[in-house]
Amino acid sequence: MERTYVLGTHDEEIERLGLQHRVWRPRVSLAWRKAGFTVGQTIVDVGCGPGYATSDLAEIVGPTGRVWALERSRRFLDALDALHGPLPNVERVELDLDVDSFPAIQADGAWVRWVLCFVRRPREVLRKIAQSVKPGGTIVLHEYFDYRSWRMAPQCPALDEFVEAVMASWRGAGGEPDIGLELPTWLAEEGFRIDETLPILEVTRVGTYVHEWPRAFVRTGVENLVKLGHVSAERAPAMQREIVARLDDPGTLVFTPAVLEVRATRR
Repeated sequence: MERTYVLGTHDEEIERLGLQHRVWRPRVSLAWRKAGFTVGQTIVDVGCGPGYATSDLAEIVGPTGRVWALERSRRFLDALDALHGPLPNVERVELDLDVDSFPAIQADGAWVRWVLCFVRRPREVLRKIAQSVKPGGTIVLHEYFDYRSWRMAPQCPALDEFVEAVMASWRGAGGEPDIGLELPTWLAEEGFRIDETLPILEVTRVGTYVHEWPRAFVRTGVENLVKLGHVSAERAPAMQREIVARLDDPGTLVFTPAVLEVRATRR
């Protein structure tokens, strides 16, 4: 049985995740370089999804390295193979991060992006991730710390309504959108030295590539909120029209949801 997510594992979500990864790739690549991810290492990709980051990490560590791709969705793991090929230096592991034990790994590093905000037991999941990294290894995380910072100028009440519904849907499924606020303390408690905490918030407008990231989420997100019961079918069309009209207005500035980048080394 497919183990899905609050955002789904359908084809449109796989496509959206690909766009999202391409938009974020420059920041992600810089974070990995600062963490020292390199040839011959073992890296854990936690909640790898359809494998966009997995493929990039596999290229970085090369044939002498290893990437452990941990994912609960069988459909996403199948998409990893379909999209990126066999990737012989990738170990694919189907597991539920909340419930299942991790493989016995002593990795040089771990990569976690928008995972802890969706799991039901983020503190316990972080402990399992920490235990999979050897002393001297580095963990890099990207998680939201202020999701309500997703705003427009001039203000857009429909977007504010949409953001509140998104946050309610994640919390209704057991997640926490602003989980980034907890991470530095939790990592320190797990024996990590915090090397860097970097807030990331973009200001975009129509015509820029980063702008496609929030636009794509709105395109699939309103329909998903209807399915989850957080937006009515009657309200959804007008909500989507209002937000998209503003996103396509050259005079609108869009502030993306605030992400905290944390890089930490296990003592």
